[in-house]
Amino acid sequence: MNLDGKRVLVTGADGFIGSHLVEHLVREGCDVRAFVQYNSFDRRGWLDASPPEIVRALDVFAGDVRDPHGVRTAMTGCDVVLHLAALIAIPYSYHSPDTYVDTNVRGTLNIVQAARDLGVERVVHTSTSEVYGTARYVPIDEAHPLQGQSPYSASKIGADQMALSFHAAFGTPVTVCRPFNTYGPRQSARAVIPTIITQIAAGVDELKLGALAPTRDFNHVSDTVRAFAALAACDAAVGQTVNVGSGFEISIGDTAALIAELMGAAPRIVEDGQRLRPALSEVERLWADASLMMRLTGWSPAYGGRDGFRRGLEDTIAWFREPANLSAYHAERYVL
Repeated sequence: MNLDGKRVLVTGADGFIGSHLVEHLVREGCDVRAFVQYNSFDRRGWLDASPPEIVRALDVFAGDVRDPHGVRTAMTGCDVVLHLAALIAIPYSYHSPDTYVDTNVRGTLNIVQAARDLGVERVVHTSTSEVYGTARYVPIDEAHPLQGQSPYSASKIGADQMALSFHAAFGTPVTVCRPFNTYGPRQSARAVIPTIITQIAAGVDELKLGALAPTRDFNHVSDTVRAFAALAACDAAVGQTVNVGSGFEISIGDTAALIAELMGAAPRIVEDGQRLRPALSEVERLWADASLMMRLTGWSPAYGGRDGFRRGLEDTIAWFREPANLSAYHAERYVL
């Protein structure tokens, strides 16, 4: 499928990855409808910071993916749906798990049901590496068992299976995109890399983090965005779940040390008890096998390996250091 000229709906368009994806699609010639979370202030999240030429090109729909009627209205006339809207903060899922079922599972049901009824040509549903839980083997391929170690990951397993069930039962053209940890400009401070950068930028002597030993495979947001577009255009990916990863594994502690080095700082790195997950809920190791993604689409990470990670961090740090950007964050607070 050639996406050029297609009407593409992006849910979660106001978020971190969604806003980058919207900008990429507009620049690639797509007719983009941006589904943002309704609020009475008419704020459109990170899309409010997009370049004027991007904003002018958008058809913005404000609604809620939990509402099937609004979802159907937003999807009417669209050829492709990239479904990114979700609750994603793991600590908040311990606090309010019910909301994760409503948004992640029922929201996805609303998307695939409307796609089936409206004859949408392609749905790309967003998964997460958290569904694998602690790796039983590495690198993790798509056949790895699924392990719901938090209410968030359990809700995403349910959402993934709901999407795939519509392909199996009704032939709905669904692809599940499973990115490993994405980072980059605009990311919320509930994620570890912005947490590290904003604390160091605030000049802390003591850098407070959760567990330092777990490892992650970090994707620069531009690589994740290109992967979504590539999967949307790939007929061979229909009915499949596809990992997106950089092929590089690094611990949280080593990530913090590398960021501190790049920022010219030397804070003491400590584990903060309130930031620790329950022991059996912590995902100790994630490292992607993205070979299926490469075979299907020809995609490869521009920020792969340690050198790529270093370049991606430099890009991210530069964005956060801009005063107008940094002012939106509160380094002194722990963000659920």
